[in-house]
Amino acid sequence: MKFSTLKDIIACCEKDQVTIGQLMLQEQIKETGKSREETFRQMADYYGIMKEAVHRGIHEPVPSKSGLTGGDAVRVHEYLSTGVPALGTDACTALAYALSVSEVNASMGRIVATPTAGSCGIIPGVFVSAQQRFGWDDEHLVMGLFSAGAIGYVIANNSFISGAEGGCQAEVGSAIGMAAGALTELRGGTPEQAVHAVGLALKNSLGLICDPVGGLVEIPCIVRNGFGAVTALAASDMALAGVRSVIPSDEVIDVMLEVGTAMPAKHRETAKGGLAQTPTGKKILKDLYGKEGKKLREKGAKGKGE
Repeated sequence: MKFSTLKDIIACCEKDQVTIGQLMLQEQIKETGKSREETFRQMADYYGIMKEAVHRGIHEPVPSKSGLTGGDAVRVHEYLSTGVPALGTDACTALAYALSVSEVNASMGRIVATPTAGSCGIIPGVFVSAQQRFGWDDEHLVMGLFSAGAIGYVIANNSFISGAEGGCQAEVGSAIGMAAGALTELRGGTPEQAVHAVGLALKNSLGLICDPVGGLVEIPCIVRNGFGAVTALAASDMALAGVRSVIPSDEVIDVMLEVGTAMPAKHRETAKGGLAQTPTGKKILKDLYGKEGKKLREKGAKGKGE
């Protein structure tokens, strides 16, 4: 890639008079050696998968394999039609869509990791709801995915996107930044405004721990995807209104690395701290392993009898 920082991205876009999405598409073609059509089609396929996951989870409850989660996307979507949500219809729709994709993931359905499976609902939630609201065609949204990809590339190479390495700030936080920056560009913002959106979003996610109850990507991961989609909308609106990230966005990424590195291991996807170690979290873990242990024992006894 011809860029390694968000500052580089702005410089490249200004020099070549392109958007972040166009820049990333060009660089992806160079990196892979594939044609523009093939590269674009592959990303379009990813967007199709995202939309499928959005619509699946809001039209039918999607229970997880553990039985701990499922159906919240349907509840929020139905709530939209029965009252006036405090968030407003548009933001609440993004929230419902993000929950939907994350629930599909927990049920072992097909999703696109953006940038990880644990944060897979945020970009689809923001993108699909915005597409419906503004009447954009799929091609516009696909270019937005290239923009999000460029932002994610910088974050991944200067900090981390894994909860096991840097906590949930690295997964959900990165996805919020990617969604916020890409949405800003989709709505006509400049590369500089998009980069400010990234910094604003990431600053609001610093220090977020990864504490999956029962070691599963369900609680609190799914609801964090919902909140993340709303945060991305807020960061984009701020940037488009002229709000700037006083601390340069690249420096915010550096801080995310610093904070994640200093984060105790028990708060980095080990399920040894945070919500996972509350009395209820421990009970859920015991119940899950108890059921599984019983199944294994019964299977073993059956096998011996045969």
